[in-house]
Amino acid sequence: MIRRFKFDQDVYETLDLVPMAVRRKLDRIGVKIGLEQWQALGRGERLAICHLPANLEEECEAMRLFVREAAMRATGVEAKMLPEAERDAAEPPDEPPARLIERAREAGFVLDDTSWSKLDPDARYALMKMGAGKKVSENFAAALEEFLGAQSEAASVIPAKS
Repeated sequence: MIRRFKFDQDVYETLDLVPMAVRRKLDRIGVKIGLEQWQALGRGERLAICHLPANLEEECEAMRLFVREAAMRATGVEAKMLPEAERDAAEPPDEPPARLIERAREAGFVLDDTSWSKLDPDARYALMKMGAGKKVSENFAAALEEFLGAQSEAASVIPAKS
């Protein structure tokens, strides 16, 4: 089963892009496939990747094998393996990073330890991917809205814990 985010809703219809929940699975199994490789996969293969479980080690191994073989068959190019540090990104930290807190504040949201603790790992991962890197995703504010709910302008000036 795949976690469907509202901010990512248009992606699920065509699967032309990699859904955020799939990005987390790919990080978890340690495989990086490029957009061209993803788009070269058949729709059935993309759906399988969306819905295959990747929680237990044997599930991760099976999915890793499936993705690598499917990518190779579709493109003739082997999918890259991620270094361990990048695999660890699939499991977000227990506290929000200062950069993410600041970017949330700039978008009009308060993201602090309390609100972060109420988010599940999938939501935390999505926010980390969209707002903690070098660039902020165009869907970052929509994800904040989805996960944190509407916050008033007054709430956005409350200092968030850094």
